[in-house]
Amino acid sequence: MQETKVLLLKYGEIALKGLNRNKFEKLLEQNVENAVKKYKYNSNNKNAYINIEREQSIMTVWCDDPNFDIDNIIPALSKVFGIVTINSALKVEKNIDKIKETALKYIAPVLDGKKSFGVLAKRSDKSFPLKSPEIAAQIGDVLFSENGNITVDLKNPEVWVAVEMRNNGAFIHASNVKYHGAGGMPVGSNGTGLLLLSGGIDSPVAGYMMARRGMKISALHFTSEPYTSERAREKVVRLSKILSEYCGDIKFYSVSLTEIQENIRKYCDGDYTTVLLRRFMIRIAESIAKSNNIDCIITGESLGQVASQTIEAVKVIYDGINTPVFRPCIGLDKSQIIETAEKIGTYETSIEPYEDCCTVFTPRHPVTKPKLWKVLEEESRLDKSGLTKRASDGIYVI
Repeated sequence: MQETKVLLLKYGEIALKGLNRNKFEKLLEQNVENAVKKYKYNSNNKNAYINIEREQSIMTVWCDDPNFDIDNIIPALSKVFGIVTINSALKVEKNIDKIKETALKYIAPVLDGKKSFGVLAKRSDKSFPLKSPEIAAQIGDVLFSENGNITVDLKNPEVWVAVEMRNNGAFIHASNVKYHGAGGMPVGSNGTGLLLLSGGIDSPVAGYMMARRGMKISALHFTSEPYTSERAREKVVRLSKILSEYCGDIKFYSVSLTEIQENIRKYCDGDYTTVLLRRFMIRIAESIAKSNNIDCIITGESLGQVASQTIEAVKVIYDGINTPVFRPCIGLDKSQIIETAEKIGTYETSIEPYEDCCTVFTPRHPVTKPKLWKVLEEESRLDKSGLTKRASDGIYVI
């Protein structure tokens, strides 16, 4: 067997799923396939496939074409929820002499300039004649003989060298060529959610956090033409595309609130504008969720951040809503949300200075402790069902 450069994808929570683990592994495999589909064929060799194999709680990814650098797909794989670590490794035949030869050829240069190393061996294939300590000792000896300036440290070495004896081959890799995955659970393993996606910082983070727990995400964006521009909506479409690198395909709904906002401005107490508008938004979201068999609504609310996110406002806004509402950012402060937005790549787009529907007709003194009886009194001045229906009938879908 010729040495083959591979990626070892290791996962965390899935391994604890007992009899249900196979279902999660199949879903993860499909998500990995989707993440690397643009690399499916090497441009120089149309017959070269990227292969994915599941074996003993690990996935192995490699390309038939030896000229294709499999490390090129690591950025895409690092965004697949369910993967904890990605190891760039070499697969060789399960022969100790071949393993030592490969270690000298590929791993010894990795240790050049390092002060210490240790070898860990894992023998999942119990038919291999040498036990784990014997494998580790032999590989350690050959690496040490190549670099006499390095020391062996089995407690806290600068570099760990791993040798894994699995049913489908022997794998050699080093800890300094290990990459972090996105963690979490495979998208699609924990229901569906409709994300209220504004052009701000918080809502993309909320969608990311729920997708990381395995939820399949759709997005709903509200516009207020002509008070908001097409460029504002295009910005949110770009945010959806960034999220889709983590969440997979996203169905994007866009709904205009212009008529609703103009009616609220004309007939209602201005201080209640934001609360009344939010109630319409949630009713429309619930209608879309029910029509499309979506399990819940997701928002980017953070407790006390703005007037509509006080506990009193939240109680009033969601009064009468039967669909579950998830608020993964509710206990985070702004700096924590920004940190996540920067990590996932949405922050720079979110801060582009395009208006959104919530900035239209914003009152100077929005009520922070609204009373339900007052809200219902203000809503009685409006054609609530007609306004909601007309807005819902005007859905734009990408």
